[in-house]
Amino acid sequence: MRVALVTGASRGIGRAIAEALAKDGLFVGINYTSNETAAAEVLKSITDAGGKGSLLKFDVSDSDAVDAAVKAFATEHGRLDVIVANAGIALDALLLRAKKDDWARTLDVNLSGAFHLCKAAARYLLKSDSGRIVTISSVVGEQGNTGQVAYAAAKAGLIGMTKTLARELASRAITVNCVAPGFIETDMTAKHVSGDAREALMKQIPLGRIGTAADVADAVRFLVSPGASYVTGQVIRVNGGLLM
Repeated sequence: MRVALVTGASRGIGRAIAEALAKDGLFVGINYTSNETAAAEVLKSITDAGGKGSLLKFDVSDSDAVDAAVKAFATEHGRLDVIVANAGIALDALLLRAKKDDWARTLDVNLSGAFHLCKAAARYLLKSDSGRIVTISSVVGEQGNTGQVAYAAAKAGLIGMTKTLARELASRAITVNCVAPGFIETDMTAKHVSGDAREALMKQIPLGRIGTAADVADAVRFLVSPGASYVTGQVIRVNGGLLM
């Protein structure tokens, strides 16, 4: 059984990815930082559907914690084949009001967190015959967004990191790709896009709807599947045509 680890998997896009990979027969490590109740609900959903998984509590911004958790998880299962760097936060503010601590925290979680995960997992992925890394960026990382300077910078950084790791790890048959969602129905989107702003956004999306977490999960499912063995260094945009 292939083994996957998904960060930020207790809700939203991360939850959908974890559940989708479990349905495809992977054992899934469900990472969370603080909300154990929500993470346990994800695990129950997976096991009720006949899948397998376990909970992994650690903060992706803590490199030592990431190292220890990944080592223990891979050692317990004897392998690690897939990692999905999904954990993220958004601490929004216009540039002149942005706080240094919020900038640092946003990059620590969204960008450095993915770096810590990839570095810790690489030694185990090298032993897999189908190693896969997927990072979760955002349309904001490619086109920017007012009030999200830190978030956009972090998500843009993920794209550069993805392309670099794809080059570094290709000789060992490890693929590294990025999924860049547009506006997706999540708690985070609900906080930032509502009312008139939501209606205006819908008019900008050629497909005429805001996406679902399942839309993103389906892209990840493809990228970690055998059918994507010749796809690496790519940014897969799941945005309804908002950015082409």
